[in-house]
Amino acid sequence: MKPESALSVHNVSKTFGGLAVIRDVSFALRPGTRTALIGPNGAGKTTLFNLMSGVYGVDSGQICLNGKRIEMLPARRRISEGLSRSFQNIRLMQHLSVVENVMLGQHARQGGLRSLLLPVTGLFSSTARREAIAALEDAGLDIDPNGSVSGLPYGIRKRIEVVRALMSRPDVLMLDEPAAGLNPKETAELSEFLKQRARDGLTLLIVEHDMGFVRNLCERTVVLNFGHVIYDGNTASVQDDTAVREAYLGTKAASAGQEAGRAA
Repeated sequence: MKPESALSVHNVSKTFGGLAVIRDVSFALRPGTRTALIGPNGAGKTTLFNLMSGVYGVDSGQICLNGKRIEMLPARRRISEGLSRSFQNIRLMQHLSVVENVMLGQHARQGGLRSLLLPVTGLFSSTARREAIAALEDAGLDIDPNGSVSGLPYGIRKRIEVVRALMSRPDVLMLDEPAAGLNPKETAELSEFLKQRARDGLTLLIVEHDMGFVRNLCERTVVLNFGHVIYDGNTASVQDDTAVREAYLGTKAASAGQEAGRAA
């Protein structure tokens, strides 16, 4: 029997140099759901991603993946347990080909340091290579798998990172600004691709500033401000919430917007 929550955080807090960056954050994601994590710049979104994925350790609180506590596990173990992510800044290996970069995402299923060197040494099986090429095609990336990533457009490289993150066959995929640098057509294609992955059972948590992308993809939105959850609910209603409007616009502007809405 599967647990009710694919990923959950309970009273998670993190302080840097006396500054509370994340403060008693709690929420849970049901399997197969699509959730956005948004907030003003400096709200703590990427820090929370880093806590969940093991880049940073928590000061207090619990993080559970499929009902198992993982906050004490190193980042690599969390990947093998079923948690994968992309980063805000592109982290592709510029000296490797497209398919070799994607194949790096398979290392969590291989085990050991040797697996990290397999794309470089050419020891990956032909089956693994075919799987990586098929994943690129499934994501709608019509590019030469043997070509270098260094000369590709920024938006294409962002999408390759998403494919690489999926190669570990995660239960939960966390994406940090996946639509940044994508044109409208690429953004729409990525949204549909991720919806299909969710229909297949993948749980998604997305940090994104493109609210059009968020509204199209995510059913639920969690909003952070100063490291604290100020909204957790339906995406369609998030922009009508007073606390969210104040966080983005300031109290006076939010109040003026509400008055204008009533007048209309």
